[in-house]
Amino acid sequence: MNIEQARFNMVEQQIRPWNVLDQRVLDLLLSTPREHYVPAEYRQLAFTDTRIPLSHNETMMTPKIEGRLMQALDVQRGDEALEIGTGSGYVTALLANSCRHVVSVEINPELSAAAGRTLSEAGVGNVTLVVGDGIEGWNDTAPYDVIAVTGSVYTLPDRLKRSLRVGGRMFAIVGESPVMQAVLVTRRSEDEWSEEDLFETNLASLKGAEPPARFEL
Repeated sequence: MNIEQARFNMVEQQIRPWNVLDQRVLDLLLSTPREHYVPAEYRQLAFTDTRIPLSHNETMMTPKIEGRLMQALDVQRGDEALEIGTGSGYVTALLANSCRHVVSVEINPELSAAAGRTLSEAGVGNVTLVVGDGIEGWNDTAPYDVIAVTGSVYTLPDRLKRSLRVGGRMFAIVGESPVMQAVLVTRRSEDEWSEEDLFETNLASLKGAEPPARFEL
């Protein structure tokens, strides 16, 4: 496989046609080696429009959703970012290559450790990896300019929204399978947030953020 050609095709045939037009984001996706963050047995799928399996029943988002996430967040060089769900570490790397520092919270210690090794091998150093449940936010280093939620949530906790700095942006996928809504939340003031619907999709839930159980008679 010609890796550079496959990466170019991913951007031009999947991501750009999905309304990712910010050249900074396209350049970021071309320069961050997605294949480095994909499990070895699935490396041939690194640039395909599919959810690549990780350990512990987790998956990577598709490239086009990763692109939309980065475009919506409009990450700036001086930003402080929070990621909920480290996963493979790929979105962590995209954020880290765009901002000052990333705190990435992962509930599974083995996934966090594996991502840490991968990020270290890639020379990504402006990241703090934390093992814990970040669905209510991570107040130790709040507030944040950017929050990326990399698994779906049934509802967005108020405490997570309050982790944003005024002017800060959060990307999340909210709702219940099979149709969920990707949203961009912006904190307008101390007590005001706006919410923009971006697109419909379907994504596995973060642990602890699943829809409530339904009882059928």
